[in-house]
Amino acid sequence: MEHKLHAGIIGLGLIGGSMGLALRELQMFACIAGFDNNPLHSQQALSLGLVDECIDLRELITQSDVIFLATPVEAIISLMPQLTHIKPSATIIDLGGTKERIIQHIPDSIRKNFVAAHPMAGTEFYGPKAALPNLFKDSIVILANLQDSGDSQVQIAREIFLGIGMKIIKMDAHEHDKHIALISHMPHVISYALANAVLKQKDPQTILALIGGGFKSMSRLSKSSPKMWSDIFKQNTQNVLDSITSFQNELQKAKDMLQSKDWEGLEAFMAQANKLQDFM
Repeated sequence: MEHKLHAGIIGLGLIGGSMGLALRELQMFACIAGFDNNPLHSQQALSLGLVDECIDLRELITQSDVIFLATPVEAIISLMPQLTHIKPSATIIDLGGTKERIIQHIPDSIRKNFVAAHPMAGTEFYGPKAALPNLFKDSIVILANLQDSGDSQVQIAREIFLGIGMKIIKMDAHEHDKHIALISHMPHVISYALANAVLKQKDPQTILALIGGGFKSMSRLSKSSPKMWSDIFKQNTQNVLDSITSFQNELQKAKDMLQSKDWEGLEAFMAQANKLQDFM
């Protein structure tokens, strides 16, 4: 590129903040500006060096060459009308965990400017203090419905994601939401449910004093942001429901075998599950 670009990041939590740190390493941007609805998050992002400056939302939208949308997914949809004020050549990259409903709400006038992306990276923590410099390195990013994005915008998005060490997979938005519900969204529901099951016991403190690695692994996701995940469940409801039903069916099989003392069947059930590791 002949000259350095100006980047803007809307939403300065784990994903937006980590993106700010990753973009610094690229040396592709003259300035990385940020905006967050929460003034405390803006202050923290500045003090942690996640962005160079925090500016007004409209100023960020009108002046940035590349805009990253790192808010909860319902907020991404709410932002759409304001995004029509971008530079004609600007690239908008959304980083949300759902894709189909977001794409459906993109105004026609900026569809070519828009690249729908889902970086498969994150932790159970949230807010600017959770940002990590190498969060995206060696992770997958899914780019959805690229046929509707402009060539130059796709090229910029590819350069950024490859530059920060990500591997790109192209996918249809509908298929994305269906598959991600099973491997990402449903595990969060299960983790929240497991945490609540323990908290509803008579003496949860005593139980938690006994926890080992298995429970810690299963319950880790229950620390995740309720706001972010309620938005995701809202946008991907049917796919999440289908995934929960599939999980319930398998759980019921295990329950039935336990009740009937079918130990051979239970062992075969677990041996079948072991085969998943062959694909990982």
